[in-house]
Amino acid sequence: MQFLYPTFLYALLALAIPIIIHLFFFRRFKKVYFTNVKFLKEVKEETSARRKLRNLLVLLCRLAAIAFLVFAFAQPFIPQDTEVKQGEKAVSLFVDNSFSMSSLSADVPLIEKAKQRAREIVNAYEVEDRFQILTNDFEGRHQRMVSKEDALSLIEEIKISPAVKELSKVLNRQQQALNTGKIENKVAYIISDFQKNITDIQDFKDTLIEKNLIPLQSVQEKNISIDTCWFVAPVQMINQTNRLIVRLKNQSDQEEDNVRLSLRLDGQEKPVGTFSVPPNGLVTDTVNITILRTGWHEAELNITDYPVQFDDKYFFSFNVDQEINILVINEGTRNNKYLDAAFAGLSYFKINNQNSKNLDYSSFNTNELIVINDLTTISTGLSSELKQYVEAGGNLLVFPSANANVSSYKPFLELFRANELNKFDKNERTVSDINTAEYVFSDVFENTNANLKLPVTQGNFAITTFGSRGEERLLSYRDGSSYLGKYKSGQGHLYLCSAPLNEDFNNIVRSGEIFIPMLYKMAISTAQDIKVAYTIGKDDVLETENRITEIESVYKLKGRSEEFIPSQKVIGSKVLLGVNNQIKEADFYDLYLKPEETLGNFAFNYDRKESKLDYYNEDDLEELVGSQYNILGITAEASLTTLVGERSRGVTFWRWCIILALVFLGLETLFLRLWKV
Repeated sequence: MQFLYPTFLYALLALAIPIIIHLFFFRRFKKVYFTNVKFLKEVKEETSARRKLRNLLVLLCRLAAIAFLVFAFAQPFIPQDTEVKQGEKAVSLFVDNSFSMSSLSADVPLIEKAKQRAREIVNAYEVEDRFQILTNDFEGRHQRMVSKEDALSLIEEIKISPAVKELSKVLNRQQQALNTGKIENKVAYIISDFQKNITDIQDFKDTLIEKNLIPLQSVQEKNISIDTCWFVAPVQMINQTNRLIVRLKNQSDQEEDNVRLSLRLDGQEKPVGTFSVPPNGLVTDTVNITILRTGWHEAELNITDYPVQFDDKYFFSFNVDQEINILVINEGTRNNKYLDAAFAGLSYFKINNQNSKNLDYSSFNTNELIVINDLTTISTGLSSELKQYVEAGGNLLVFPSANANVSSYKPFLELFRANELNKFDKNERTVSDINTAEYVFSDVFENTNANLKLPVTQGNFAITTFGSRGEERLLSYRDGSSYLGKYKSGQGHLYLCSAPLNEDFNNIVRSGEIFIPMLYKMAISTAQDIKVAYTIGKDDVLETENRITEIESVYKLKGRSEEFIPSQKVIGSKVLLGVNNQIKEADFYDLYLKPEETLGNFAFNYDRKESKLDYYNEDDLEELVGSQYNILGITAEASLTTLVGERSRGVTFWRWCIILALVFLGLETLFLRLWKV
């Protein structure tokens, strides 16, 4: 047996006080008159013996009461398998409040069981100890060390949250809080279901912190989730069939049949189909969407799945422009009649012809496609503006002039790290290969083996073949050289044709099955990933066009139940909006400067990381972390207060010492009042 505060044992010297009182207690005797003194000696001897016995018992009770009272202050204990740390303690508790903790244990949701365990841990410590209560939300108030009473209040406020953090980040946050004070005894607890996709704690090293894991297990459940969706085409078109790819995922080891998928678009819901999803597998399906109006659209995918339902909905939004703008830069005032005719046949496209000598550079970013038509030279100023345009996500198609100054084209093409033009060759050449795997010509032809009328050129520029330039050939000559090449630059594309658009040298304008789809697909293509949905906690930055005209104006985001001002950073014509974990609910959020004018619509979904219901049990955790963590696995009926108390202080006996001290004081009172002598 050991004592937590052994210095209190010096108080045992107080045992001498009742002994001294007992030894030097002189009682005044009263005279008693007897008519007959025959039995006086016998009465005196009997009374004296009883008094001595009573006084001796009273003395022993007093000594025992004082001794046990001293022992109670010294706090005796029997050490367990862990080292008992004396003094004030800093305790950090992490309560996992992610969606997976809403699953049922034997009787209640895991989150309620976790809060119960957290309360038991706090109650196992002393009033002078300090506590941190931490959740997946990583709130600022959870980074402070608080009193025992405040810690219990914070535990009561914990609710299920869409946030989810890897446990290594949790340990780092606990380490920061425990190291802020001067308390040497540091203890960390993690109460979680320990999903495998977030449990990465095996490499965390800190020997100064006692680390404890408390696993909670739910009833094994099945789950189907909507993993993601995306459009095949980067730009959605009005009065056209737009193909949406939807991916469903089975998170369990059993096949799921009759999974019903539906789509709600602009308030109207329609069934998509019924699917069977293999165990731990994916199912991808195409949903055809016909859009009847321009502007922003809100859409929602739904499946029927129980009991895990947070991932049964997937919100996404997209914008359909009023028109697609095309800018054609010509050498003189004469327009190319074939380009005008090609885009005139598509009412959705609006073409604008400008002279290369009189360009409005500020209008470049309003166009989805810019066509360089028959320019002899490209100035450095125009080269720089075109570079910025493409870097920002624009598409540039270049048809050089047959009389092009190769030396002026060279620095222009070097800006894009594209292959360069060499000498113009007037020999006839025929295009023989179409790259149908690339977006521009994908899904254009039902039968690529059909007798397509491919372009024939009467003259073209030889193009260098530097492997480092990253050219993707869309159309090639019979010898494999490039007729039309594609280069990615920033968020946009450069398309370079080796032949002029002039019909004297190039008859592509006569190949309608090639020319029209090529222009169409180039205009709506983009290298930028146009997001239709964002993930809460992951995508903290939104990008949109900057429409601020007044210095005092600020962007705001508004959902159905919340509204806030995001952080804002203007970069050229773009503005970056920082969400900074202000979104807590999956929903649609409107962007506006004025409440009556919606500038954008963003869809946010819950993180699918919690969809995988795969956990570590106690044995798995022991194998994963070894001896560097204490795994406190207890039954549902057991209390952590006793277990934690014994681990931190050993098997304590101070309560028994107080009880025994009171018992002996009671016996002393009984002896004095009831034992008459």
